[in-house]
Amino acid sequence: MGVKAGIVGLPNVGKSTLFNALTSAKALAANYPFATKEPNIGIVPVPDPRLDRLVELVKPKSTVPTTLEVVDIAGLIKGASQGEGLGNQFLGNIREVDAIIHVVRCFEDGQIVHVDGNIDPTRDRQIVETELILKDIETVEKRIEKLQKQAKDGTKESKLAFEEAKSILQHLSDEKPARTFEDVHGLVPEMMLLTAKPVLYVCNVDESSATSGNDFTRDFEAQLPDQSEVLIVCAGIEADITELDDPDDRQIFLDDLGLEEPGLNALIRSAYRLLDLITFFTAGEKEVRAWTVRKGSKAPKAAGVIHTDFEKGFIRAEVIKFADYDSMGSEQAIKEAGKMHVEGKEYVVEDGDVMHFRFNV
Repeated sequence: MGVKAGIVGLPNVGKSTLFNALTSAKALAANYPFATKEPNIGIVPVPDPRLDRLVELVKPKSTVPTTLEVVDIAGLIKGASQGEGLGNQFLGNIREVDAIIHVVRCFEDGQIVHVDGNIDPTRDRQIVETELILKDIETVEKRIEKLQKQAKDGTKESKLAFEEAKSILQHLSDEKPARTFEDVHGLVPEMMLLTAKPVLYVCNVDESSATSGNDFTRDFEAQLPDQSEVLIVCAGIEADITELDDPDDRQIFLDDLGLEEPGLNALIRSAYRLLDLITFFTAGEKEVRAWTVRKGSKAPKAAGVIHTDFEKGFIRAEVIKFADYDSMGSEQAIKEAGKMHVEGKEYVVEDGDVMHFRFNV
C-alpha cells in the first residue's frame, strides 16, 4: 500500500541531509534557503528484526522488506500561507503526504546560516505550524461559505455540518491543530486539512548531543503539547553511517559513538507507527516478505495487499504468530504443535502475523 511521510521544516535545518541518509539518495543539501525546490522522493525499507529472523529460519531465495515513501519538501518561511518563498508549493506538497516528519534545528554552527538569525527550535516549530493553521483556516472559511448556503434550506445533517465547521474554524483560530479537534461528522479528513496529519518531531543535533540531547532539545520537548513524539537524531552522523558499506564498520562506528543502532532505524519505525501501520509476513522457500496494512484491518484486506484476486476470492487465512515461529523454528514444527490457526473473514490481523491465504477466483 502506498503511504507517504513528508519531511518538513524551515530552510537549513538538515531536512535534505536527513533525507539523503534515509534513502541513500543524493538530494541537494546546500547552505542557502530553498536549496530544495522540487520535492525529492525516496522509498525506504522499514528495518524489522523479525524479518531477519524469518529469513534465518526459512532460508528463502529472496527477501523483500516492507517500505515507506519519504518526501523531502522545500523549506517553509513565515508568510508561506500567503505565498511567501515557495509557500504555495510547500503547502501543496504537504497536502499530498499522509504524515509529517517535522525537523527542527538543535545545534549551533556559525558556518550554516539560519533564516531567522539564531537557534530557537520552539519558535521554528511554531512558525511552521502557524503557517499550516493559517492555510487550514482559509480552507475551512471557503467550506463554511458552501455549508451556510446548504444549511439554509437543507437537512438537519447539513445544519449540523455547518455548525461543526464553525467549531473547527474557532479551534484553528485558537492556534490549535485540526488533529486535536473532536470531529463528529468527519469534516476534518474531508477537507484534507494540513494540521490534521500526524506529526513526528525530529531534533537535529550535533554529534556530541546524539545520545543524550542538549539544552535545545530539552527546552523544545518541555514546550511541546502532550503526547507529541520526539526523536533526537544527528543527521550528519546518519549521513556518515550510510557511507559505510561494511556492516562491521558501521557497528564499530556506532559503538564508538555510544549508539545502539542508527537513529534512522528508530525514525523509520516511528513514522511507520505514526501512520497507524502494522506488518504481516509471508514466508516460503521462494520468498520471505514483509507487507504493510492499516492497524485493525481484517484478513481479506491483508490478502488484497498482496493481490486483489486474493481479497475477492478469500476463503481463509492460515496464521502463525511470529513468537511461535521464532521459538519453534519451522512451519512443520508449528503445525505439529497445533499452533497454526485457521481464520476467516472477520479475523483482525495482528502485527507480526505470518500468513498464508487460501482463495478461489
